[in-house]
Amino acid sequence: MKSLISTIVLSLAVLTGVSAQEMAFQGKWKLIKEGSSDLDYFQYMTIQFTVKQDEVTVVKEFGPRRKSAETMVLKTNGSKNSVTVADRTFMSNLYMGLKLPSPAKKEVTATWAKANVLVIREGYNIAGSQGARQLEVDNTFELSSDKDLLTYRIKRSSRKVGPELKYVFKRADANNAYVYQMSDDWDIHSGLGKQACFISLQGIVNEVKPNLYFVYGPKYSFNYTGELFTYLEKQKHFSFTKLNSLEQALQIFKQQIKGYIVWDKNIRTSLIVAYTLAGLEKGIVITEDLIPIAERMGLKQLEDFRGRFSGKTDYEIYTWAYGQYWLRCAKDLIVWLGGEHGTVMLPGVADYGMMKKAFFTDLSARETDTLEYGLTKKLLSDMIPLSQVMGWHSYKKDLEEEWVTLTSSYALTVDGLHTLPNTSFLYRVPATPGFKFKNNHNVQPGKKYIPEKKVYVALVQTDGLGIGAWVKPGRGSIPYAWEVSMKFQYMSPAMLEYFYSQATPNDYFIGCLSGSSYMYPKAFPGKWLPKEIENAKNLMDSLDLNVFEIMDYSADKTEAGNNELTKKIVDAYYAGMPGAIGFLNGYFASHTFAVRDKRPFISYD
Repeated sequence: MKSLISTIVLSLAVLTGVSAQEMAFQGKWKLIKEGSSDLDYFQYMTIQFTVKQDEVTVVKEFGPRRKSAETMVLKTNGSKNSVTVADRTFMSNLYMGLKLPSPAKKEVTATWAKANVLVIREGYNIAGSQGARQLEVDNTFELSSDKDLLTYRIKRSSRKVGPELKYVFKRADANNAYVYQMSDDWDIHSGLGKQACFISLQGIVNEVKPNLYFVYGPKYSFNYTGELFTYLEKQKHFSFTKLNSLEQALQIFKQQIKGYIVWDKNIRTSLIVAYTLAGLEKGIVITEDLIPIAERMGLKQLEDFRGRFSGKTDYEIYTWAYGQYWLRCAKDLIVWLGGEHGTVMLPGVADYGMMKKAFFTDLSARETDTLEYGLTKKLLSDMIPLSQVMGWHSYKKDLEEEWVTLTSSYALTVDGLHTLPNTSFLYRVPATPGFKFKNNHNVQPGKKYIPEKKVYVALVQTDGLGIGAWVKPGRGSIPYAWEVSMKFQYMSPAMLEYFYSQATPNDYFIGCLSGSSYMYPKAFPGKWLPKEIENAKNLMDSLDLNVFEIMDYSADKTEAGNNELTKKIVDAYYAGMPGAIGFLNGYFASHTFAVRDKRPFISYD
C-alpha cells in the first residue's frame, strides 16, 4: 500500500509540475489527539490539502457538535493573498473569548520553506474583551520523513509564554479499524457461536489491510491484547471504532463476505471443517440461530453441515474434508485447531489460517489411533518441507511430544497456540520505518570474565512472549531472559516491536525453539536440518539474538523422559550458528553439556 501511494504521488508530481514532497501533502489529514495540544471545545480536526503548481488549497474542519470550517486558496510564491473571514470562531481556542470580525479579510502568505514544510502566515484583526488588536499567526505544516504524519505548529504574536501549540495528524484514510470486546465464554451452547463467527469475519476483512481487532477477555491465555490495543492507538496511530454487536459488524463488512457456512452444534468437528471452507470461499461460520441475521444481510448459504456428519468419527469427517478441500488448500501452512475439547473451543488462530487458505484439523498424532494417525501422516507428507504448522494439538487425543515429533519428522515447524489472537490484523501492521530490533546485551566480546565463588542462576521465561507473562507486575525489575517467537518478525512485526520497545536493561531476548519455530532436531530429517538451523540463524541475526534454546522430547515422546541431544545434533548447531555466544537445552533435567571456542552448551539441570 505504501509503495502504491508513493507511485501515485510521483505520477501526480510529474503531471502537475509540483515536487513529489509537496504533492505528498495532498489529501485529507485527521488529528491524532494523543500527543496533540488540547483542542479546547472541539473534539476533532481535519485538514485537507489540494496542491497545484504555485498554489495550495487548505480546508480546516472542526467538530463534531458545533462544526466550523475554513477554506483558503493560496498562491505559494510568497505573494499576499486576501482571504474572506466566513466564520468568526477563533477555532484553536474557542473558550478564549476571541472573535474574528466578520465580514472581514485576512492577509495571508504561503511558502514552501522546504519541500516537506509549508509555512502559512496570517495577519488579521481580532476582537476581545479589551477591544480589537492586530494578530500575526505563523502556521507551520511539516511532513515526517515517511510522509505518514503531519505536524502542525501554531505561533501567535499574542502568545509569549506557555507550551507549544502542536497538532499531529495522520492521513484520514490510513489506520482506521474496528475493535470488538470478546468475552471469556467459549462454550458451544452459549458464547462460542458468535465469537467463532467474529473470528471468521476477521479472517476475511483483514486479508488486504488491518480492519478488525479483538480485545480478548481477562481469562484469555494471551493476556496482552488490551495493552497491545493501546499501543496500536498511541504508537501506530490507529483510530478504532468500537463494535457493539455481531449484526453491526456484518452490516459494515457485508460487501466483503461471500456467504455463510452453517456448522452443527452437535458435531464439534464440523466447526473445524467449516473454517477450512470459510477460508477458501471467504465465508463466515455460523450456528443455526444466526441464520436470520445472515439472511437479513443478504448473504447466501455456501454450505450447511447440520446433520451432515451425524454418527461419523473424526477420521471419517476429516477424510471427507480431505476429499472435498485438500487440493485447494495451501501446502505451506496447516492449522491444528486443537487444545480444549468437549463443549469448549478457542479458535483464536483461525483468522490467520483462513487468510492463508489453510486446511484445519485436530487429528491425532498418537500411533495407536491407527486411522487418524494415518490421515495425519498423509496430510503432513503433502506439505512443503520447512513449512509451518499453526495452532496446537488436541489435549484429548495425544501429547504435545507425540505431535511435535510427528510434525518434525516431515521437516515442519510448529507455531502455537490454537488461541493465538489477531494474527491476521497484526500481519498487516508493519514495524515503524527505521525501527531496529535491538537486544540488551551485557557480555562484551573479547572481555575476560572471572566468575566469583557463588552460584549463578539464569532465569528463562519459556513461552514468555507467546503467552503473556510479559505484562505481569514486576517485569523488568530483575535480570530475566525471554524466549522470542521469532516468526513474529514477519507474522506480527508491530507486536514484536511492542515487546522490544518496552524492554528494560534487565530484559534479555533469546531465540527458540530448536528451529525457526518449535521442532525436535532428533526427529527432523537430516537433509533438512542444516537449512532449518540456517533459517533460525537468519531470524536471530535480524532480531539481534545471540543465545539459542533447543529442546527435544522425541526419543520416548514424554516431556520428563530422555531429552539428551546427540553429538551430531550439537555439532549441527555449533556449525550453523557461528554467531551464537551460547546454547540452552531442555525444559526438564538434561545432561547435554559442551564448551567450544568459549561458547557454552548448557542444559537445564
